[in-house]
Amino acid sequence: MTAIKHALQRDIFTPNDERLLSIVNVCKAGKKKRNCFLCATVTTERPVQVNVVKVKKSDKGDFYKRQTAWALRDLAVVDAKDAVKESPEFDLHFDKVYKWVASSTVEKNTFISCIWKLNQRYLRKKIDFTNVSSQLLEELPKVAEESVPSGENQSVAGGDEEAVDEYQELNAREEQDIEIMMEGCEYAISNAEAFAEKLSRELQVLDGANIQSIMASEKQVNILMKLLDEALKEVDQIELKLSSYEEMLQSVKEQMDQISESNHLIHLSNTNNVKLLSEIEFLVNHMDLAKGHIKALQEGDLTSSRGIEACTNAADALLQCMNVALRPGHDMLHAVKQQQQRFSDLREQFARRLASHLNSVFVQQGHDQSSTLAQHSVELTLPNHHPFHRDLLRYAKLMEWLKNTDYGKYEGLTKNYMDYLSRLYEREIKDFFEVAKIKMTGTTREGKKFGLHGSSGKLTGSTSSLNKLSVQSSGNRRSQSSSLLDMGNMSASDLDVADRTKFDKIFEQVLSELEPLCLAEQDFISKFFKLQQHQSISGTAMNEGEEMDGGTSSRSYTSGVPQTILSEKDMIRQMMTKIFRCIEPELNNLIALGDKIDSFNSLYMLVKMSHHVWTAQNVDPASFLSTTLGNVLVTVKRNFDKCISNQMKQMDEVKISKKSKVGILPFVAEFEEFAALAESIFKNAERRGDLDKAYIKLIRAVFVSVEKVANESQKTPRDVVMMENFHHIFATLSRLKISCLEAEKKEAKQKYTDHLQSYVIYSLGQPLEKLNHFFEGVEARVAQGIREEEVSYQLAFNKQELRKVIKEYPGKEVKKGLDNLYKKVDKHLCEEENLLQVVWHSMQDEFIRQYKHFEGLIARCYPGSGITMEFTIQDILDYCSSIAQSH
Repeated sequence: MTAIKHALQRDIFTPNDERLLSIVNVCKAGKKKRNCFLCATVTTERPVQVNVVKVKKSDKGDFYKRQTAWALRDLAVVDAKDAVKESPEFDLHFDKVYKWVASSTVEKNTFISCIWKLNQRYLRKKIDFTNVSSQLLEELPKVAEESVPSGENQSVAGGDEEAVDEYQELNAREEQDIEIMMEGCEYAISNAEAFAEKLSRELQVLDGANIQSIMASEKQVNILMKLLDEALKEVDQIELKLSSYEEMLQSVKEQMDQISESNHLIHLSNTNNVKLLSEIEFLVNHMDLAKGHIKALQEGDLTSSRGIEACTNAADALLQCMNVALRPGHDMLHAVKQQQQRFSDLREQFARRLASHLNSVFVQQGHDQSSTLAQHSVELTLPNHHPFHRDLLRYAKLMEWLKNTDYGKYEGLTKNYMDYLSRLYEREIKDFFEVAKIKMTGTTREGKKFGLHGSSGKLTGSTSSLNKLSVQSSGNRRSQSSSLLDMGNMSASDLDVADRTKFDKIFEQVLSELEPLCLAEQDFISKFFKLQQHQSISGTAMNEGEEMDGGTSSRSYTSGVPQTILSEKDMIRQMMTKIFRCIEPELNNLIALGDKIDSFNSLYMLVKMSHHVWTAQNVDPASFLSTTLGNVLVTVKRNFDKCISNQMKQMDEVKISKKSKVGILPFVAEFEEFAALAESIFKNAERRGDLDKAYIKLIRAVFVSVEKVANESQKTPRDVVMMENFHHIFATLSRLKISCLEAEKKEAKQKYTDHLQSYVIYSLGQPLEKLNHFFEGVEARVAQGIREEEVSYQLAFNKQELRKVIKEYPGKEVKKGLDNLYKKVDKHLCEEENLLQVVWHSMQDEFIRQYKHFEGLIARCYPGSGITMEFTIQDILDYCSSIAQSH
């Protein structure tokens, strides 16, 4: 172990300026027996640092390396496990508990002893030595004392000497003296005892010489003692003088202390005066209201711009004085309390005066504005409130001041404003809508037919008035749609384009007048009432039981009155709903009137209303105007859907005359009129999608109804009804170019073509009936398997029978048959669609095709017979041309 200790000191600790004091060979408890060394070391430089170092043998060779080091000051507990029974196990508690097993109990005890001594000497920290034998700890100092010579400084066992006790090498002079001394005694090395005895004798000789020298110097000592006595006398005299000086300085010190105390009191007084002056200046500067401001608050003119400005400045100054942040203790001053009470009285007095004046302004506005209603009653315009808003906006800052200082009065003013203005706007808007309704119906007398009574302009008509209007306006209906008018519903042809254009302009004028009115009032409310995030108008400001727009987010209580927290937009919409509560009912009444006048007016209203809603939502989607117009748009859309449903119902209930030909069905013509009107109205409109959906519904209903009427027709062939009406539908869709109906346009064309072909084939079977039957029999024999050239040997289809049938259809008879066919087709077709020539040309082509077919059968089945028809293709062309020209 000693060799390992020297090796560790040389290789590891000496390069780091450390001394190794104790070492123990250990391994970790419970793990593989991988041995290492715990070393207790101290540094050679001061201040001394004590460490516990873990040294481990390297895996690559026989040298040792330093692995971990802990400062001894971090050691909390040394646990020896058992104080009675010897055990090699022990624990060291640093940042965590390290469990070790020593190679022997002796090494363990030696290491713990070294730790104890290092702690006692360097750390002055009480490390807890647990389960360590008290006898071992008591013997440690004794062992330390016995291990060193008595004349040297004591050190801890294991070589813990201080730097002063360390071995010091001899210098050159000392070595030289020792050599000379040893050379003088030949036996110094061979007989050390004799050499030591000789040295002792020489030392005694030297001591004797020293004593004689001291005795010889006794005279000098006596002289020195006499000088010392004289010096002591001089010191006593100096002490006496110093005592007198001290007494004199004591009185001066007392006087200086009194002066210093007086100066301190003066300084303290000055400091207090400066602080008091600062507090007084603070109160005077921040809580003093100028006389001019007080006068303005008490007597200021609230009608002139200069007076309003003075009152505004005074109110702001008063608010600043009242809101000043007082320092601790200010509120206990009597003068401050008086000033605060004075400010409160001024605030209450001015708030009362301001609220009274603004209430008077609101009332006066109602009277002044009423005087202008007469001049607007004959024009479709709404009175301008801009002058009133301009005058009131001068009080906007005062309203903000009132809102911040006395919310109760601010709330009362808000309620009064809404009450006065709602009544004023109600009169203006109702008169405005009355004028609009009169202009729509022509005169007041004519308006009574539509349910207009008195000045209120409200619709009071019933369903009977609608039916009466429908019957009255049905006189100008064309004859072919008379069957539809029995249902009492108006169609798009009952009013001319001028009437509809007039309605469109009036409705647009109404919306154009309402929109700037609402926007101007909303802008004024926002600026005048300073609506920011704040308590909303309490329940007293609203109509009892009236639901206002805008949801509440939470509840707060100010002065014991429950308030609702609303956003600025919610409060503005809330006030606008109260002020303009009559707009939505009046718009709905106007829409109902327009729908009664002409159900197609719903198309105009849908486009106009959609455009204004879109414009309003772009500005503010949650505004009162956007919400109101959106609600009205729902009604307009409902009327539009009702108009479409009524047209579909008319198609479903249509009845045709059994005595006259059908021609173009009324609802087909009505669809054409509706589509043309709708395309002109909905050009570049926002609600084009609604029209496209209506188109799809209507066109499908038209298709179904046309087929239904064609199936029920007795006078006119089904193919003619289908051909004419689908041709008309195809022509309409081709002309209007409605993109969403492209598929229906193709379908209509296909139906028209199919039924034209069907009608032509059916009609051409009649003029050459016997010839048709003969060749049908020939084709039947061929189909049964008889060869074409052998058909002529059949008795019923021989050449004689063929010649007999052909002779029955000379050119004259053929022309006569074609002439009768032309007359029959002319009788079936209507003049409106002008399809006679188209049908006749198709019949000519079909007749020529049949002629060629017959000639082909004759050539194949009767080859070489020389049998031919008694008329040629050129004859057919001439017959058809002459017949068409003759008619």
